[in-house]
Amino acid sequence: MAEDANKTTQLIAAIWQLVESVIRAERMELVEVEYRCEPHGWVLRLFIDQEDGITVDDCARVSRVVGDLLDVADLIANQYHLEVSSPGLNRPLRKWEHFQGHLGSIVDVRASTSINNRRKFKGKLIDAGPEGITVDCDGHLFDIPFNLLERARLRYFESLNL
Repeated sequence: MAEDANKTTQLIAAIWQLVESVIRAERMELVEVEYRCEPHGWVLRLFIDQEDGITVDDCARVSRVVGDLLDVADLIANQYHLEVSSPGLNRPLRKWEHFQGHLGSIVDVRASTSINNRRKFKGKLIDAGPEGITVDCDGHLFDIPFNLLERARLRYFESLNL
């Protein structure tokens, strides 16, 4: 199982490296890449964004360009479905700049290994820098280094109720 997770992590990194510059050339940002097996088969999901937001046409254009690029590169051995979408309100947070833009908001974070006997953290984002983030979970501060960050998402509606 850990070997499969490591292969998936390596594949995601290779996909990220392959498609990021193409998406940037479209004046958009690649926010997140997910690759997972779902009930209907394997799904490669790319989340893109830009300053004025993402339209359906933006997603379709990126899907065509990236789909062709992925076909030529032939990185993915099995059949998959490509989805391109906006990150939405509960957007994934990956880069420290993403976190920096949401200081004071509620976030859900999962670490790849245990930090103070826990891997899941939900609380107010207190700080973000190039090395990691600090989350306040019920009055307890947790420093989570980026190298241990498995995934993180903004909790948009919960952040409105602060």
